[in-house]
Amino acid sequence: MKFVNKKIIFLAFFTFFVNFVFALDNDIKKMKEENNDGVLVELKTDMGDIIVKLYNDTPLHKENFLKLVKDGFYDGLLFHRVIDSFMIQTGDPDSKDAPAGKMLGSGDPGYTIAAEIDYPKHYNKYGALAAARTGDQFNPERRSSGSQFYIVTGRTMSEQQFDNMQMRMHEEQLQQTFRKLAYEHRDTIQKLQEAGDETALEELRQQLIKQTEESVDSRVIPENIKQDYVTKGGAHHLDGAYTVFGEVVKGMDVVEKIQKVETDSHDRPIEDVRIISAKIL
Repeated sequence: MKFVNKKIIFLAFFTFFVNFVFALDNDIKKMKEENNDGVLVELKTDMGDIIVKLYNDTPLHKENFLKLVKDGFYDGLLFHRVIDSFMIQTGDPDSKDAPAGKMLGSGDPGYTIAAEIDYPKHYNKYGALAAARTGDQFNPERRSSGSQFYIVTGRTMSEQQFDNMQMRMHEEQLQQTFRKLAYEHRDTIQKLQEAGDETALEELRQQLIKQTEESVDSRVIPENIKQDYVTKGGAHHLDGAYTVFGEVVKGMDVVEKIQKVETDSHDRPIEDVRIISAKIL
């Protein structure tokens, strides 16, 4: 009788296991069908699994990411920079064996990747996968880190807040562009000022204003992008400046948990959060 019970228990467990594997396989198959415009990669972390889709139209970043995944580059790396309501970042090879409290974020595989910024097609919406990089001052071409990437969480805003932000950003772009043009003409401006030629100075000013207005994009942000930022959230201030090369298709609950962990003054989690393994599905 005991043997029969054990056999029944075994068969029940076996049936459950087969059904579980079958369901999991179906889930992956369904995700592949729904995301046939990109490759799926699974990131197993200390806090759960995250599945990301890599876009086909950012081929340099896609192929580089896949190569690193195949090489096991990401296995064991930490999420070294975590900011609540903004993003989580990983990919620093120096983080694998980093002692507690060590400042991280400057490690890479020894190369950068040419920017593949395609805004407004790809933008820093909630769940976006994008390449980290050094700032414009040292990296005017906006080349991406060879390995570091971030996943956006961001925050939502009202439509009025979004419209105000859009207006403010446009004004900042105009000011920055005008200052840059004025700097490029600084010798001419100085000579005209020394000569006291106010007429020529005003003509040059109007010319630079016209160049500024022509070079700065004044298009209104598409409604679908606005609604994503209003209803789901994101980091709009990064749009057009960083390469977005994929998005999370499953596991944003895990990303949410990671962004809530306690961090130090350098935004590194107090308790390590690690990528256990990464694999192509």
